[in-house]
Amino acid sequence: MSADIVIRAATAEDENLVIGLWRVCGLTASYNDPAQDYRLALGKGNSEILLGVDASNHIVGSIMVGHDGHRGWIYYVAVDPAQQGLGTGRRMVSAAEHWLEERNIVKVMLLVRETNTKVVEFYNRIGFEAIPRVVMQKWLIEPSQS
Repeated sequence: MSADIVIRAATAEDENLVIGLWRVCGLTASYNDPAQDYRLALGKGNSEILLGVDASNHIVGSIMVGHDGHRGWIYYVAVDPAQQGLGTGRRMVSAAEHWLEERNIVKVMLLVRETNTKVVEFYNRIGFEAIPRVVMQKWLIEPSQS
């Protein structure tokens, strides 16, 4: 059960295991280097990667959290498939929200890829709502076709 997990900040040594979890959960994309994302967010003043670790020190959940001084963002919310449905995801999101609240960030945002709609109901259940916004992008460097 998720009650048995401890939330802690990730370390550089956790990188390969966490990226493996992200891959198992289908969170990586060809146009994002997960190792670069990990290193960019790890233990900075405005970002962190939080992990849920069970009694045997197995990483069962992760969440990347950061802020721009105005709004918080969460990314890479991952739960070991064997832990899904036990409250681990809720615990990870709650830990990220607490991290943001400690920094006086009043709102948290997230994006869901249209191919990952199965998680939308999860986020609805824990208080997130879809907002009427147009999200726009511009590639500054074209992604590789790998």
